Formats: sequence, structure tokens, C-alpha cells
Amino acid sequence: MGVYRFVLTRQWVCLTLVALVLVPTMVKLGFWQFHRHEHRVAQNGLIAKNLYAEPVPVTEVTSPGHTVPRDDYWRAVTATGTYDSAHEVVVRMRTSNDDKVGFHVVTPLVLADGRAVLVNRGWVAGGDDPRAYPPVPAAPSGEVTVTGRLKADETSGGSGIKERKGLPDRQVMLINSGQLAAGEGRPVLGGYLELSAPAPADGSPEPVAEPDHDSIGAHMAYAVQWWLFAAAVPVGWVILVRRERRDREEAAAKAVSPEPAST
Repeated sequence: MGVYRFVLTRQWVCLTLVALVLVPTMVKLGFWQFHRHEHRVAQNGLIAKNLYAEPVPVTEVTSPGHTVPRDDYWRAVTATGTYDSAHEVVVRMRTSNDDKVGFHVVTPLVLADGRAVLVNRGWVAGGDDPRAYPPVPAAPSGEVTVTGRLKADETSGGSGIKERKGLPDRQVMLINSGQLAAGEGRPVLGGYLELSAPAPADGSPEPVAEPDHDSIGAHMAYAVQWWLFAAAVPVGWVILVRRERRDREEAAAKAVSPEPAST
């Protein structure tokens, strides 16, 4: 064991401590990526299940003040009523399906019982004046039946978007039924609908695209990569120790070998 005493030197102790820290860190990072993979797979399954389920009346899954649970995100729902364009608002800093910045148009749909549900009719571009109300195609008149994806109310805590004060009239940062109910003057169902049908005849507002539920990302590959790195650390440490021992033995052998005789 004397040939390995060099591992007790300061340099090798530091190297060994670094290795001991790296291994559990890399293992933990691998599990973090693995759990992200599992979360994405579960979310894709939930999205697909709810998108392609038979649509149900929106009043069966939400009510005024109701917090939409995660199991109901993207649930296909229907609603029949009349659009209340007088209380329509636009949501600032939203992107189109090709990543242009503009507005989402949210129009309350008044149901037969007097309650309303918020409908995100889609995306529109802004006008020349960024503080002015953008050009928005009028909502269909008369009684309509719409189909959409149920979404939970947006909050600053969940989205990271902060509601600003002093915004122009009828402009908001978040789609939140509780906040918009005050201006509506009638009960508003919790959450909102992302309109999927009927599509506008001229394509405007541009309907919000379905959430991606096919790709799973590279999280599993990253997890395996981190675990391989973790396994490589002790292997590399052993290789370095053996190389150091060999180099020291060769240096010691040269030191004790006799000098060649002079002629």
C-alpha cells in the first residue's frame, strides 16, 4: 500500500473530494432530468385525453369562482350564448402562431342563465399606436355555440406576468375571470375558453394553436448522459491513480539505477 501513499497528498485529497462531490451531484441532475421527462409524458397524455374527449357543456366543469384543476386543463367544452362585445378586452404581449407579438382578444359569452364565460377568440396584430385599442374583428352577433379548450385563470404567480397599472382602456396583461368579472357586472365562470370552433371565416382573430402533445424533448437523453458522467468519475479517478503510481515507480527506478560506466 505504500505506493499509494501519494493519494494522501493535498493535491490528491482535493481531487478526491471534488470527485466525491461530482458523483452525487451528477446523479441528482440525472434524476432531475428523468422527472422532467416523466412530467412531460404525463402532461402529453393529459392534453391528448382532454383534447379528444367528447366535449361537455362548460357549466358542467366550472362555475363562478371555480379554480380549474389541472386534470381539467385543455378539456373540450361547449357553450351557447351571445357575445358581449361591450365588455371585450385585449390581452397585451401575446404571440401569434408564428411568434409575432400582438394581442389576444377575450370576449365574454353570455349564457342563457345570465352568467358569462370568457372566450379567447384568438390573436390579432397591434395597430400603429401601441397604446390604442387594436383593430379587432367584431364577434359574431346573435346566439352562437362555440367549442373550446378550458384553461385555468392566469395569475402572476403561475405565469410570471405582472398585471400593470395605468394600462389603456380595455387592455389587460392576464386572462383572469375574477378580475374581469368586476367590469362585467354579472357572474363569470372560473377559467376561460380557448376558441377552437367555429373558426373565423377570414382567419382573424387567428385561433390559438393546440398545445404540443407529441414531442417529449431530450430530457431522458440528458438523464442518461448525467448518469454516464457520474459513472465515469470514479473510473477516471482510478485511471489517474494508476497512471500516477506507474509514473512514480518509473521515476523511482531511474533514480536507483546505476550510472553507465565511463570508458
